Order: sequence, then structure tokens, then C-alpha cells
Amino acid sequence: MRVLGMISGTSHDGVDVAVVEFTAEGDVLHGTLVTSGTTAYPAALRARLVAALPPSALPMAEVCALDTELGQFFASCAAATIADCGEVDLVCTHGQTVFHWIEEGRARGTLQLGQPAFLTEATGASVVSDVRSRDIAAGGQGAPLVPVLDLLLLGQVGKRCSALNLGGIANVTVVPGPSDDFLPYAYDLGPANALIDAAALQLTGRYFDADGALGAAGTPDEDLLRWLLAEPYYALPAPKSTGKELFHAGYLAEITRQFPHLRGADLVATLTALTAEVVAAEAIRIGLELLVVSGGGVRNPTLMTMIRNRLPGVEITTSDTFGAPSDTKEAIAFALIGYLTAHGLPGNVPSCTGAAGPRVLGSITPAGSGWAMQQAPMPTALVLHTA
Repeated sequence: MRVLGMISGTSHDGVDVAVVEFTAEGDVLHGTLVTSGTTAYPAALRARLVAALPPSALPMAEVCALDTELGQFFASCAAATIADCGEVDLVCTHGQTVFHWIEEGRARGTLQLGQPAFLTEATGASVVSDVRSRDIAAGGQGAPLVPVLDLLLLGQVGKRCSALNLGGIANVTVVPGPSDDFLPYAYDLGPANALIDAAALQLTGRYFDADGALGAAGTPDEDLLRWLLAEPYYALPAPKSTGKELFHAGYLAEITRQFPHLRGADLVATLTALTAEVVAAEAIRIGLELLVVSGGGVRNPTLMTMIRNRLPGVEITTSDTFGAPSDTKEAIAFALIGYLTAHGLPGNVPSCTGAAGPRVLGSITPAGSGWAMQQAPMPTALVLHTA
């Protein structure tokens, strides 16, 4: 089965796509990465999206317009991908998160925009969408969902390891070693690039700290770092999830209000150090032997150096080592979730999200030929190949 996975993450910079050809050999699933890429949002659409994110209040007319325009943009990305690599059997879209509703540590609801009907019309394929809601309805956080990929890729490594994604938000999946007696678990650590990006935009007009240059030019402020690390979210037990609902531009405004003397590169350096401190503290607490990193933060050498310097005894590599390019891993994960849904298999990991049990994820927008569930065993491992 050939599945197109699509996602725009908490950095809301564009749409990542991955086409994966899945073949089951017993309970081992093989996936060939046919093509992958990223298409940036047009400047006007991204500006409207940024303006719609928390803490903004959004009229329903704008919600409707964004849902339509994001759906049409996702559809154009899918159509271009298919024109390049050929037809797909299924599309699985994450859409664009605009709100993830958390109260008292519990996920109450989640909203991803990008109307899937436009994808079905553009591709002629059935579409799996709204993949987080079923897990939330079952008492879970609805996040993270990438652990289903992490466990299949890393479960045979033979070490206590963690998959770390450095997107707008940093999240981890902890994979037990052979002598461990605990279940896998996963949660959002806190901001990875979210606050760094907000500061870079404020300082330079660019949406991110290119090559970590600002962070490298500054010096972390220890007083601000202590203040940041006192954020109550970090003390919450897992499973837990967060997003731009907490770590947004207003959060940055409060930082600059509390520390008015701190500006420029020193501020970005401190925010970069915050991510590194949170990651390292969790890695040490968990007792990791191996840390496998993916996401946009991999391209920030200042952040990666700060993490490595804090974890001298931990082996650190990227997801590329396991066949999942660091920029493409989440799109591959959603292709996998689409495959699982098509076969009536659960895409959540209850010990990671806190859901009451395994659930088949997503809603289906069927193509003209309709929708028929297929049969396959639940895989115990995934081996990724390149075309």
C-alpha cells in the first residue's frame, strides 16, 4: 500500500510530505520512502495563520476561511507530490493545529484545520484526517502520536533509548531496554523552537534562528534561565502535552517584561539553553543510553551542541540512522498511521498518550470508489528503506 503522509507542525512553516510504500512480511512491516519534501506556506497565508494562533481570539468566519484555504493548500501539495511520483492508495493528513485544549493537565479537545475533502478531490484517494480526537475521546492527551513509529523503529535496538523530536515543541518517546520492566511512555517536554522562533521573529523579522547564529552569538543569562525553568508545566507528571497555547509570543512578552535588560542574541541564547536544559535533565532522569533526534532543531547547531555538552555519557544520533530523515520523520509517521487505520489497526500507544486503550485513529473521507477496510497483522517492527 502506498500512503502519502502530510503534516504541518507547531512551527507552522509549511507542509511536510512523505510517500511510503508499505509491504508486510509477517509481522515485520517494510516501508520504502518513495519521495519526501516540504512546501512553505505562502507569506500571506502564514501571516494569517500566525495571527490566528493563541493568544488571539478568532472569529468563526476566519476559522472557516482558514480551514478552507489550508485544505486547498494541502491539496495542492498532495497533487504536486502525486504528479512527481505517481498515484497513492491513501492520504493521511494531520492538518494544522490551531488549538490544543488543555485544562488541569487533561486534554479536553483539539482542533486541526485543513478541510480533507479538498484532498480527496485533488488526489482521487481516500483521506484519513482528524487523527488526534479519538485518542482524546478515550481519555488520552491526543499527543504525541509519533511513538507508534518510534517503537517499531527502535524497539529492537537493545538499549534504553529515546526518540526526541525538536519541532516547535520538544517531545520524547522512551523505549525500554531489554532488562527494563516498564512500558514505553512519551510526552511533550516543553518548547524546542517555539520561543526561539518567536524571539528571532521579533529581533530579525525572520521566522527562525538560521543556523543557530543568534544563539551562538549570545551568552545565556543564568537568572532568566532559572526563572524559565520554574515554569509549572515541567513539574507535571507524564503523560502530558502542550503547545503554542502556553509557549507563544505572549509568553515571550512576559519574559521581556520581567527581564527588560535582556535583549538580542543573549535572549535567544538563553531560550536555546532552556531547551537544552529541559532535554538534558529528562535524559539524565530517565537514564538514557541512546538519544535519537529529529525535527527542525537538528538544523540548529548551537542547540545540538548545547544538548551534547550536557549529556557527555549519552550516545546521540539522528533518526536518519534508522532510515527516517530528520526533516521527514513526522510525515513518515502519519503515513504509517494512515496504513494502520486502513487495516483497522490502532495508531496510538496508550502508555504514551494516557488513553484507556488502543484506538484506530482518524476520520475517513472516502474517494469515489468508497472505503473498504483491509486486513494485516499488527507489525512488531518497521524497517525503512529508500527508493
